[in-house]
Amino acid sequence: MSQILPILIATLIAGTPLVYAALGELVTERSGVLNMGVEGMMVVGAVIAFITMQTTGELWLAVMTAMLAAMVLALMFSVLVVSFRAHQVAVGLAMTIFGTSFGSFIGKSYVGMAIVMEPSTLSVLASKIPLLGIVLGQLHPLVWLSWALFAGVWFFLYRTRYGLIVRAVGEAPSSAHAIGYPVVLIRYLCTLFGGAMAGVGGAYISIVYTSLWTEGLIAGRGWIAVALVVFATWRPGRCFLGAYLFGGATIAQLFAQSAGIGLPSELMSALPYLVTILVLVLISRNATLMRLNVPASLGQPFVAGG
Repeated sequence: MSQILPILIATLIAGTPLVYAALGELVTERSGVLNMGVEGMMVVGAVIAFITMQTTGELWLAVMTAMLAAMVLALMFSVLVVSFRAHQVAVGLAMTIFGTSFGSFIGKSYVGMAIVMEPSTLSVLASKIPLLGIVLGQLHPLVWLSWALFAGVWFFLYRTRYGLIVRAVGEAPSSAHAIGYPVVLIRYLCTLFGGAMAGVGGAYISIVYTSLWTEGLIAGRGWIAVALVVFATWRPGRCFLGAYLFGGATIAQLFAQSAGIGLPSELMSALPYLVTILVLVLISRNATLMRLNVPASLGQPFVAGG
């Protein structure tokens, strides 16, 4: 138990940014929009949150500014792909390049700086809860909020009328439009939500997980988030577990390196990505499962009356 608990806690900490980014992307894709710009949005969220935290010392203000900054990129993306019907993959890649370059530019003077985080009052209070306190007390409230996000996304998609509308827009936008639903507005809102969650994921990495800013800090997690949605076959529960699978693989390679396992460090660092690729290959072999769950209009522009 003494060895399992630290691994469990480390896995929860490492998987949290992917919970935010992947669930946000899942909602976006459920509406029929494929956002390949998650990586760039996470970078922008990370650097804006770090700068805000360094300037004001206010954690939740830093998270809010990260959300807003990433939503600006998501809005730019939405205008191009939803309103002007540009190619979603091409625009998403452009947003990743822009976001990564912009983050590197504005964060240049902050490279090497660190944030000294005071223990969260909520975490201290949670540590006094019987049984659960030993785990909750070592986790930042943003980790708890990611659990609430998962519950909220699941409930929204499968237990509310609005979630049904989002899924209908992703499956048959022309039919949804024909019965009076604003397809364009719904896709805008879902894409903005996905961008906001990518911003929170980036903020968590820079101000909680690492408490520093450096170029390459996101390290491909935005791409992993997009891949996780496919791995999860567009289901929130699988997406949630997949994020912790990646987090567990990340922690496993760290523990393996500290244990002195005789493998090149470069190979060990690549382990989380190799695990993700392997799982995706195995999942994608089941073509029937993929066809049953992928939103029918994913990546396709919507033309009213078309």
